[in-house]
Amino acid sequence: MSGDRPIVDEVDPAEACKILESDPDTALVDVRTRAEWAFTGLPDLSALGRPLWPVEWVAFPSMARNPEFVGELAARMNGKPPARLFFICRSGSRSMAAAQLVAAALAEKGVAAQCTNVAEGFEGDLDADGHRGRVNGWKVRGLPWRQN
Repeated sequence: MSGDRPIVDEVDPAEACKILESDPDTALVDVRTRAEWAFTGLPDLSALGRPLWPVEWVAFPSMARNPEFVGELAARMNGKPPARLFFICRSGSRSMAAAQLVAAALAEKGVAAQCTNVAEGFEGDLDADGHRGRVNGWKVRGLPWRQN
């Protein structure tokens, strides 16, 4: 542990996808808003046979933090967290905060699950013109995703 928080590591989207593909005891948590899932799509892990758990960290349009985040995620796990949880958001900031909260909650319960932030996120960093989805991120790296 570092200070009061368990350590959360970070990998780029390609590495996260590679680990999700090779390790059956993993899952991906998408902490973006329902609006983001609807308008920009979701990672598609169906071919990997891994769960994708969309759980809002904040709610659109207020962007107020979801007080039920940990409980909603716990319900998805059905009492058995995978050995490693990956967290993704638009660009990597909200997912890091969510990963830190979950890592602390799991450590408090004595659960040894590893929490990993997906750097760059789903849409990546802003380009010179202030647009996402062109520099880096899950989609730009050509990783599997789908849109509803």
